[in-house]
Amino acid sequence: MSETYTIITTSVEEMVAAGVAFAATLQGGDVVALNGDLGAGKTHFSKGLVAGLGAAESVTSPTFSLVQEYLSGRLPVFHFDFYRLDSAGELISLGWDDYLDEGGVIIAEWADKFPEILPHHTIRLDFAIKADGRHTVRIR
Repeated sequence: MSETYTIITTSVEEMVAAGVAFAATLQGGDVVALNGDLGAGKTHFSKGLVAGLGAAESVTSPTFSLVQEYLSGRLPVFHFDFYRLDSAGELISLGWDDYLDEGGVIIAEWADKFPEILPHHTIRLDFAIKADGRHTVRIR
C-alpha cells in the first residue's frame, strides 16, 4: 500500500465499521501498526478488524496481557500492545519473531514505541481526535 488516505469517523460504530472494511484488504503476513493517543479509537478499530476477518472471539485491549490471539477467523490475528513494554527485547521475549512467522495478521497498538522491530512492509495507521470530536485514521 503506497498511497496515504484518511478515514473520518464520528462514532464508535463508525470506527468499528472502518476496521471491518479495512480487514477485507488484509492477507496473511500483514503487520498493522496502530499509533495515536489514548481514546483515539485503536481498540475499536481492532474490534472491527478482527470481526471483519471472521473471528468470533470478543476483542479486548491487550494492555495488561500484552498479546491476545484470535484464531477463529479466515486468518489468525495476534493483537499486541506495546504500551507497557520498556524495550524491544521484552517484545522479542514474548515471541514476536514466532508470531511474525505464523502467517496471520499482527495488530500492534502503540507501535511507534519500537519502530525498529517492525517489518518493512508494515501498514501504519495514525489515529487522532479532532477538536470537533471526530476521529481520524490516516493509513499509510
